[in-house]
Amino acid sequence: MTEKRKNRPPRKSFDNSCRNDARPVRRENDTPLKNREEWAQEGIHGDYENGAVIGRNAVRELLKSERSVDKLLVQRGERTGSITVLVAQAIERGIPVIETDKQKLDAIAGFAPHQGVIAYAAEKEYCTVDDILAIAKERGEAPLIVICDGITDPYNLGAIIRCAECCGAHGLIIPKRRAAGLSPLVTKASAGAIEHLAIAKVTNIAATVEELKEKGVWTYAAEAGGESLYNTDFRGPCAIVMGSEGNGVSQLVRKTCDAVVSIPMYGRVNSFNVSTAAAILLAEAAHRHHEV
Repeated sequence: MTEKRKNRPPRKSFDNSCRNDARPVRRENDTPLKNREEWAQEGIHGDYENGAVIGRNAVRELLKSERSVDKLLVQRGERTGSITVLVAQAIERGIPVIETDKQKLDAIAGFAPHQGVIAYAAEKEYCTVDDILAIAKERGEAPLIVICDGITDPYNLGAIIRCAECCGAHGLIIPKRRAAGLSPLVTKASAGAIEHLAIAKVTNIAATVEELKEKGVWTYAAEAGGESLYNTDFRGPCAIVMGSEGNGVSQLVRKTCDAVVSIPMYGRVNSFNVSTAAAILLAEAAHRHHEV
């Protein structure tokens, strides 16, 4: 044996966890280990960052709880057994049911067994449009409302909620379909403002705009080609509609609004990010609202 090998430190002994065929060693206070079949039977209700509630049992309990649910995703072709009951319960409660591919469900669930169904639970309870108007009346102020017409990015929605709350808006309105709901990502992006702002969820944005107009609220679509926000009188009851990231305010909603309001642009880029535009518009509207 060479001198070099003699001076080597003794090898550490290997425990069974190093063997390829060994099961993981359970230590004291560890969560009991479960196999794939047990997970599949129980479903998973994890603390997922995207707000997803995964698995049939977890979704069943969520629907029982009467907590607000943004939507139910069902694997395409999976309308048998207990999923049929879950879908029926969701439809009865007016929760959108969306069929999607297994690959998308796998990605949302982080490849945990989802059993063909995933629900998105709202981070807080939604209110009604009348509740928002009542808040303004209680404060003795003209209503200042933000309407999000198809905002899909949760970070943008969270940032708009933060802007709205900071500017003293009385509430925010979002659509039920094809838009971001109140997920943990939205809560995080709002920096806690979601807890202090009334948020309503409606079936039809255009119909809601009409409803607000009938109640004396002036409605403004934030789009290019309109009147400058600095020449717009925001002092009375008003609602500002912010459009989706890709398409802006939908054609129908734009036509339904009383007017179109724009932010003057002086650079080479022709648009702001929607949450940045909301901050500019709301800051000006809040200033006009609180003028003495």
